[in-house]
Amino acid sequence: MHGLIWFILIGLVAGWLAGLLMKGGGFGLIGDIVVGVIGAVIGGFVFGFLGVGTHGFIGQVFVATVGAVILIFLLRLIKRI
Repeated sequence: MHGLIWFILIGLVAGWLAGLLMKGGGFGLIGDIVVGVIGAVIGGFVFGFLGVGTHGFIGQVFVATVGAVILIFLLRLIKRI
């Protein structure tokens, strides 16, 4: 249960940061969590593929934020088509 709370908290922070970085604003509380959690999965895959590891809360938020930025970028790219 404790791990799930941390995962949601990291997702919330990462989704919020990604919204700020991508100049689109946030997606609301639930939207930020969803974008951040999916971004954490994407970021974990990308960083794992590149052989880069991070540790601690800040590292996890960084990976999740990078993944969320990639997700937002891809969603906006698809939306244009």
